Amino acid sequence: MNRRDFLKSSGILATGVWISGSTVQAAPKSPNEKLNIGIIGVNHRGKANINGVKSENIVALCDVDDRYLEEAKQRFPKAKVFNDWRKLNEDKTIDAVVVSTTDHTHAPASLMAMQLGKHVYCEKPLAHNVYEARLMGETYRKCKVATQMGTQIHASDNFRRVVELIQAKAIGDVKEAHVWCGRTSGPGKRPKERPPVPSYLKWDLWLGPAPFRPYHPSYLPGNLTWNRWWDFANGTLGDMGSHLIDLPFWALNLRYPTSVEAQGPPVDPDVNPAWMIVRWHHPEREGRPPVEVVWYHGGKRPENPPGVDLGKWFNGILFVGNKGMLLADYGRRILLPKEKFADFKPPEPTIPKSLGHYQEWIHACKTGAKTLCNFDYSGALIEHNLLGNVAYRCGQKLEWDADKLKATNCPEADRFIHRTYRKGWELT
Repeated sequence: MNRRDFLKSSGILATGVWISGSTVQAAPKSPNEKLNIGIIGVNHRGKANINGVKSENIVALCDVDDRYLEEAKQRFPKAKVFNDWRKLNEDKTIDAVVVSTTDHTHAPASLMAMQLGKHVYCEKPLAHNVYEARLMGETYRKCKVATQMGTQIHASDNFRRVVELIQAKAIGDVKEAHVWCGRTSGPGKRPKERPPVPSYLKWDLWLGPAPFRPYHPSYLPGNLTWNRWWDFANGTLGDMGSHLIDLPFWALNLRYPTSVEAQGPPVDPDVNPAWMIVRWHHPEREGRPPVEVVWYHGGKRPENPPGVDLGKWFNGILFVGNKGMLLADYGRRILLPKEKFADFKPPEPTIPKSLGHYQEWIHACKTGAKTLCNFDYSGALIEHNLLGNVAYRCGQKLEWDADKLKATNCPEADRFIHRTYRKGWELT
């Protein structure tokens, strides 16, 4: 299915996720009026996201685990409760939703909400596959609602100052950006045991659009156990790449690569790799030279710059320019070599201080302002990142045609770009 095919899809099967007919426009709100927010996924990241939006009216709660739902209900006793996020999305009293489920239901829940005129805050990564990431951006632009992906570090002052340094060409023209994460999702084997489904868990709803698998606790959230499975997530790159690759994506004004290649351990059909190195090649854009973005995880890192031990940086981004380097993480930034930049004066700040990642979204819901991690920007970022997993699983360099949403030299990549949805959960 190419881009033109899926953009023609404006209706929804009665048994699927989407609704039929045209999209619903979001109802305007006064800046002083509180939003009615529905929470989809109330535990783990859901708890943190609830705290981020608790200044508004929490009017609905949804989770497939009745234990978590009961705990959240005690905090918000007037809120309606649901096990099925499709039912919550259909509630016309809800202005906006916060999606904090596992990765494989991020896009379906968000797409339905947008089509129903609801503003959406969605945890990272925005989608489970490349097709969904593109569809999230296209639907956002069509529905004209306020959206934000949960990459909270994007609101930090440090990221803003790094972007300003790169765009002011403090290190000249950037030709490479190396990004690494010390985390790994680790190996795993498909469980053979078939314990009974706990009475408090709606297992079929948890699976949602993913292939049917017999219940096993190793699939569920908790210490990122679910994150290792291709069925439900995209490992370290899908997870942490959302935060770390965000910085070069923003600073270098990136969009779609022209090619991507990856290496790692032998491909496992069930679980993500323990380590990986991915290279995306980006073309010249608006006068900026071509640039290569390189990702590493599971203990892999780029070569040390002179006088710096990157082994002491668990996560990091190293920009390589023709006049120097810039090394950064969430809270630090260093221009290299240090002696060359000893007397360097940074440019005056040009990117305004954030209202706060959640407050940006709430403000946008009420005023029509644009968030920085809206689904146009974040959809392209996640599409970019997940292409790395596609290249790894295909075992070859992919030549990427962004307009057709297709690896032109590798037809077998299609099955990783777009998943087959379980009956009743189709995106059509």
